[in-house]
Amino acid sequence: MSEATLVAERQVESRILNSSRTVRIALPPSYTPGEASRFPVLYLQDGQNVFSTAGPHSCFGWGSWQVDRSAARLAAAGRAREVILVAVDNTPQRYVEYRGPSSSTASPDGAGGSARDPHVRYRRFLIEELKPIIDREFRTCPGPAHTGILGSSMGGLCSLAIAWEHPEVFGLAGCLSGAFQVDRMHFLRNTLARHRGPSKPVRIYLDSGVVDYTGGDDGCSNTRRVTAELRRIGWREGVDLCHWVDEHPLGPSQLGETGLPEGKWHEAERSQHNEFYWRLRFPRALEFLLPPAGGG
Repeated sequence: MSEATLVAERQVESRILNSSRTVRIALPPSYTPGEASRFPVLYLQDGQNVFSTAGPHSCFGWGSWQVDRSAARLAAAGRAREVILVAVDNTPQRYVEYRGPSSSTASPDGAGGSARDPHVRYRRFLIEELKPIIDREFRTCPGPAHTGILGSSMGGLCSLAIAWEHPEVFGLAGCLSGAFQVDRMHFLRNTLARHRGPSKPVRIYLDSGVVDYTGGDDGCSNTRRVTAELRRIGWREGVDLCHWVDEHPLGPSQLGETGLPEGKWHEAERSQHNEFYWRLRFPRALEFLLPPAGGG
């Protein structure tokens, strides 16, 4: 299997954030100089955790998502399109940037908000500063049907909220183990539940496990509620919406085949809210969001 080409991480200076942000880029195996072919782009939250270069001991021993390897493998097997991966590191501002539209700043449709709100500023950074750089420097398909955004937990909520706010930019959104409970479930209760217009042109993937380290359900019940609201609004399961529940945490015999260090098995049997399970579930998201040409 050909490997993705990992471009050296870079610091992107941002006037909007008034700081720089670390961005890591992986190009698909067939991306070669002199070619004319263009590729879709997937923007990823928590960028320091998603590529194989983060190493097997990253993320408190859970390892990285290995999205570069999964994307190359799926493309080679004809199960997904080749894709440019753009991973944006988080910072100590992660909570306020990722929480989505805030109850104190957002308009009813979720697209407004104070220009000083960290989520709004982060959203503007992605759309007004980072995306133009990526589209200018790489052979992208820049339209919304070929531009996705994806993350897990708070990053999943952030990704879905930004696609909801700007479907003219992001036509694909992935949310793994979404943290919809934050800010008193504002995105669910005040953005989705109050929406009375049509659906938006966004292809959405949602998933969760059923247990997490807090004793909760990895956001399963809230994700079901989000999915129900999306269906009410007009999204269609299997067409522009995929909701999947990983109902069975892995046991010792299965974990032994994954390469996860044995010292983490006990935790993995009791919590699906970690990079290990997101690594396993990412291929399902990519297959739905970017199926091979003619496949969806």
